[in-house]
Amino acid sequence: MSQFFSNVEPNIIDDEMVQKAIEKKCPEDLGDLARQENANVKAVTELQLSFKSILQIANLWPLENLTKLQLDNNFIEKIEGLESLVHLVWLGEIQAEEGGCLHRCKAICDKPGSINSKAVFPQHWEIQSSFPLAQVVCLRRLKNLRTLTLSGNPFCSKEHYRLFVVAHLPSLVYLDSKLVRHSTRKAAAVKYQELTKPLEEEETQVLALQEVEETKQKELEYQQTAFVEYLNGSLLFDNLHGEDREVAKLASIPAVEDLLQAYPSWFVLVSENLYNYGLEQYEKREAEVSKFYKRYNEILTVNQQESKRIISDFESQNQRLYQAGRDDIAESKQTQGKEDIHQLWDALMTLETLVSNDLEVRPKLIPVRPHSNNCWGVTSLSLQCRDLENEQHEKLMEIIIATMEKLEEEEFEENLEDDLPDDVQKLLLDKNTIVNAINMSHRIRLQKIDKRESDMLCNIYKWQISVTEKAFQTESDRNRASIKKIICFTNTLQTEMDNPVILEPME
Repeated sequence: MSQFFSNVEPNIIDDEMVQKAIEKKCPEDLGDLARQENANVKAVTELQLSFKSILQIANLWPLENLTKLQLDNNFIEKIEGLESLVHLVWLGEIQAEEGGCLHRCKAICDKPGSINSKAVFPQHWEIQSSFPLAQVVCLRRLKNLRTLTLSGNPFCSKEHYRLFVVAHLPSLVYLDSKLVRHSTRKAAAVKYQELTKPLEEEETQVLALQEVEETKQKELEYQQTAFVEYLNGSLLFDNLHGEDREVAKLASIPAVEDLLQAYPSWFVLVSENLYNYGLEQYEKREAEVSKFYKRYNEILTVNQQESKRIISDFESQNQRLYQAGRDDIAESKQTQGKEDIHQLWDALMTLETLVSNDLEVRPKLIPVRPHSNNCWGVTSLSLQCRDLENEQHEKLMEIIIATMEKLEEEEFEENLEDDLPDDVQKLLLDKNTIVNAINMSHRIRLQKIDKRESDMLCNIYKWQISVTEKAFQTESDRNRASIKKIICFTNTLQTEMDNPVILEPME
């Protein structure tokens, strides 16, 4: 292959190459559509990039629905740039230069999500004979791998090669274009169980950790949907006090230590109440939306049934009209037919108007206001958080000022200095500095509480606006489509009335 392409300049996959490949894949009558600027590349599922002198895989991220990628006869040295192709199930033959297979196996190990289902590896890799068969173990990451072709590689001539591969890749159905039989699978499992057992144990541990992380992520996503993320437990408190170094230093003062031990439990309790209230209100909001759409669909069902009845009655009454065989008969019925069509149009439009009025969205989904019951609880509980913070701040200031006054008295100075660390003693020497630092920390915490409250209220309001606008747009689109159908239907009837089809008698 190197000699064949010796005079060809290597390429990197770019937008132009991808676009040309898409155009070539499209039928001739769709070529113009594919060349349009706004062509939907997300609809592309297969891409042929063979014989393109490609050196590096790149710029494939827009093709997020790609399932089949053909890259044979290129200069590719390493599988990369496929992380975004989450639906890729077929990766065509990739011929590589010396040592290429090793790079690919490492790439798969480093990015196990790059290939999801089936990978067809080249039958003739130009690699060193020293390439270790153990690199096949990297392919265990591809849990959905069913077909693997390795024939032509030096290690394929080794004894028990097939058993080794099957033992380490138990999900394989075909190896080197041959069906993996049950007897082969069983023999491989027995022969290499000492090698595969540690791998299985490690994979089980990794899977357990992944499940824990996925559970945490799902819980966080649910909390974010309800706008109560990081409010459960001590997360809010830790966020407020995590960077407060001055107060942390003052904890060595006995009275301050007692205060700081009791305060978190009070604050966490209020924070938990805010968290639970937010979840409760979220469930109520979702229930209201579900109730609205249930009623919405019920009204539409009744509307469809009534429309069918009106049209059925019209067709029954006017069946003979459209079967008229003579011009004089058709003409005598034309006036009545036009009147019937007009009455049909009027009945359907009246029904649609009534339904549209009954489905009026805006009065049913009124956006949440700051003074509404949905938001009052958030404001109330946030106020409790501020009250606790103010109370704790006042007590802390009283303790610090009292301690500094004692330091000014000679009879207490020696005893206090023995109990306090040097950095705390230095901090207490300057009253203005310590007071300003504590006040600044207090204001920052209040601002964080205010921001958290504001975020919750704004998110609730934005959510309600979004739900309302979506429902309004859905109904508006339905109404326009329904009116369009009525007009099209009645126009078709009128056209048939004006141009009756006269059936010739059969001989």
